[in-house]
Amino acid sequence: MGILMSKSMDANLQKQQEFMLHNSRLQLERQILMHNQMRERHMAMQIAWSREFLKYFGSFFVVATVGLTAGAIKRKKPGMLAPIVPLGFIFAYQMDSAYGTLIYRMRGEAENIIASEHDRLDLPLGAPTFESIEKARRAKSSLISVLEK
Repeated sequence: MGILMSKSMDANLQKQQEFMLHNSRLQLERQILMHNQMRERHMAMQIAWSREFLKYFGSFFVVATVGLTAGAIKRKKPGMLAPIVPLGFIFAYQMDSAYGTLIYRMRGEAENIIASEHDRLDLPLGAPTFESIEKARRAKSSLISVLEK
C-alpha cells in the first residue's frame, strides 16, 4: 500500500514540476513580449517626435533661408548667407532621423559594438547582485529609521 502511495505521490510531484516549468516558461515569454512591445512603442514615440520636430524646424529653416537670402541680396552682403550652412546640416540630420536610414545605420553600429567592442558595455562595479542590492536597501532602510527618530 505504501509503495502505491509513493508512486502516486511521485507521479503527482512530477506533474506539478512540469506544470510549474510550463508556467515559468509562459511567464518568461510574456515578459519578453511585453518588454519588446514597450521598446517598440518607445521607438515609435521617438520617431514621431523627430517627425514633429522636423515640421517646426523645417518651417524655421525655410523662413530663415528666405529672410537671409533677401537680406543678403538687399544689402549686397553674401556673408549673411553663412548661417544657412549649419542650419542646413541640422535640417539634413533631422530629415534623416525622421524619414531616412539613420535608425538602420545606428542599429548596425550598435550590433557592431556588441560584437566587437563588448568591453565598452560593462557596468562600473559589474552587474548588480542580490547582495549589493540588499546592502543598499538595508543602508537606506536604516537611514530612514534614524531620520524618523
